[in-house]
Amino acid sequence: MLAHIWFGFFAVAFISALYQWLFNGHAAIFSEIIQSTFDMAALSVEVAIGLIGVLCLWLGFFRIAEKSGLINILSRALEPLFTRLMPEVPRGHKAHGSITMNIAANMLGLDNAATPMGLKAMQDLQQLNPVKENATNAQILFLVLNTSSVTLLPVTIFMYRAQQGAAEPTAVFIPILMATSASTLAGLIAVAWVQRIQLFDRIILSYLFGFAVLMAALATYLVSQPAEQMASASSVLGNLVLFSIIMLFLFAGWWKKINVYDAFIDGAKEGFDVAVRLIPFLVGMLVAIGVLRTSGVLDGIIVGIEALFSAIGMNTDFVQALPTALMKPLSGSGARAMMLETMNNFGVDSFPATVAAIMQGSTETTFYVLAVYFGSVGIKHVRHAVSCALVADLAGILTAIFAGYWFFS
Repeated sequence: MLAHIWFGFFAVAFISALYQWLFNGHAAIFSEIIQSTFDMAALSVEVAIGLIGVLCLWLGFFRIAEKSGLINILSRALEPLFTRLMPEVPRGHKAHGSITMNIAANMLGLDNAATPMGLKAMQDLQQLNPVKENATNAQILFLVLNTSSVTLLPVTIFMYRAQQGAAEPTAVFIPILMATSASTLAGLIAVAWVQRIQLFDRIILSYLFGFAVLMAALATYLVSQPAEQMASASSVLGNLVLFSIIMLFLFAGWWKKINVYDAFIDGAKEGFDVAVRLIPFLVGMLVAIGVLRTSGVLDGIIVGIEALFSAIGMNTDFVQALPTALMKPLSGSGARAMMLETMNNFGVDSFPATVAAIMQGSTETTFYVLAVYFGSVGIKHVRHAVSCALVADLAGILTAIFAGYWFFS
């Protein structure tokens, strides 16, 4: 399926470019597209190089935690849940620990830790993969949970809104929480439907209820804080948790009399190898995304959506926020640029800019995450991963629009 999507990006971009040239007289469109291929190829290498340091750092710490037995202890917290969602992963397998750490980091908005831990989890799951080029059910579920991950502390969005002069930068907190929760739930249901996972299991429902209570409690606490303190408190909490995790890993290794430095170096070497292996997959995906974006396809989709909703007499105020939504599955930096552009054009507290901020926090960058996570273990056949991830994206975007009208219209 991924091969068809990748080819489709180029094919649709070529058709759009021909239209721009023949009907709009935009003869420079082809040179712009070619330039985008060079730019995105260079960006792919920059991204991979940027990941080297982060991957070396966190996989080094993770190796210490593994050797000390700490990961096995941490994995017990969510193992009953994952043994039901991922029945092919046996109890006691180290994948449970790395999955637990990745999900916890995602929920706290700790991107620098979440990606290395996620890549580690994907490698652990790959050890159980009987056909190395095909994604397993467990790997697909894990990837979808990452592309739709619930983020309890969207600090960066608060910061962008504050920089743009928003009257209340954290006003989008609850709408973002609604949108990202809807995205995760939709992704989980989509995967469960394809893989025939029984979600109405007592253990699964008890975990989901516990997560819902935890999120509600945290949301209630943060919303009760003054607007100017909320982002600051979120940032302090995130950094405190991150450094506490590092110290916990180091202390566990020291307590078990492990040579923590040598263990760190062993893990860091693995991080370097992973980052280098990612480059071909990133080049392939980011170049296709760049071609699609430069060709004007996304602009045409937005015009068509606006015309459709206008024709049936519906409110189209949300349409100006759609560039962020359409870019989000393709490029995180592109979606961020679209959100900031909407803030600049319409004002940070305008309805389109507010909805764009909610959309930005609703999901992860699907195709980038797919290229990085599956590329790190050499998976070429992704099966139903893309369709389930896009279902999650759609649920997040629709909920973002609904929340925008509910809270701000």
